[in-house]
Amino acid sequence: MRLIARILGISAAVLLVAGAAAAQEVKFFRIGTGGTAGTYYPIGGLLANAISSPPGSRECDKGGSCGVPGLVATALSSNGSVANINGIAGGQLESGFSQSDVAYWAYTGTGVYEGKPKVADLRLIANLYPESIHLVARKGAGIKTVADLRGKRVSLDEPGSGTLIDARIILGAFGLTEKDVKAEYLKPNQSGDKMKDGALDAFFFVGGFPAGAIAELAAAGGGIELVNIAGPEIDKMRKQYGFFATDKIPAETYKDVPAVNTLSVGAQWVTSAKQPADLVYGITKALWNANTRKLLDSGHAKGKAITKETALEGAGIPLHPGAEKFYREAGLLK
Repeated sequence: MRLIARILGISAAVLLVAGAAAAQEVKFFRIGTGGTAGTYYPIGGLLANAISSPPGSRECDKGGSCGVPGLVATALSSNGSVANINGIAGGQLESGFSQSDVAYWAYTGTGVYEGKPKVADLRLIANLYPESIHLVARKGAGIKTVADLRGKRVSLDEPGSGTLIDARIILGAFGLTEKDVKAEYLKPNQSGDKMKDGALDAFFFVGGFPAGAIAELAAAGGGIELVNIAGPEIDKMRKQYGFFATDKIPAETYKDVPAVNTLSVGAQWVTSAKQPADLVYGITKALWNANTRKLLDSGHAKGKAITKETALEGAGIPLHPGAEKFYREAGLLK
């Protein structure tokens, strides 16, 4: 071995790794996430590390990776839910993160996928953590309930976003349409800037809390309020749209803002039915390994919210057969 290494001008260690790689087929698995400043991207990095076990890695019980043997997973920055689902459908991604509502719309050809082909092969690996629906109001704007948005200057987020569809559904639950408000279609950062200038009364945002744009707005002075998204109207709406879960944003999540009741959609890890069942079974098993638990708990503020017990919540699309096998073995499915 050393003689061969000297002849080739490389180290014996490289030869050993190359030999291990040759003996064990390397599989690559891409995870589409979101922008690098959001929550999807760092969580994707944690999960990529957890499920990877490149050739030559130390064994799990010897302090090495507890991922899928031979798997190299990578987290890729993207434009988020819709881009990830389109990437999976087009074969540019093996998997990706999506809001539960967007996944449901893609699978059923409704919502943001109205008039487009259904993504019939979309399958669930796991529900990860809740993305809370924030209805942010300018302090003093007189907005205490969703019904108070009538006639107000409200940003519903940009066209093509999941937030825009969610905002329309919530308005509808209270008998409003976007024609009943002075609707604008801005990204959260732009909405925050306009609210600072007093040119906007409220805006919708969907994401894990605390959200940077809202925290910055709350700390900037002038103050904000979060509006409760709850009540009999919402209870009735949830019977129609099962991907919404009840949620609460705790007091002081944002400076001087009390706790509010709201809704959330799940951040979900999705893939294609075309991915092999044994591979997705191994990935799901690695996701819920005790070593992964340590990574999640210490790696990101939202990591603690990713639990096996909530892995099937808000599932609006079928489980991948490999994931389903794991959850049955774990007693989470009967």
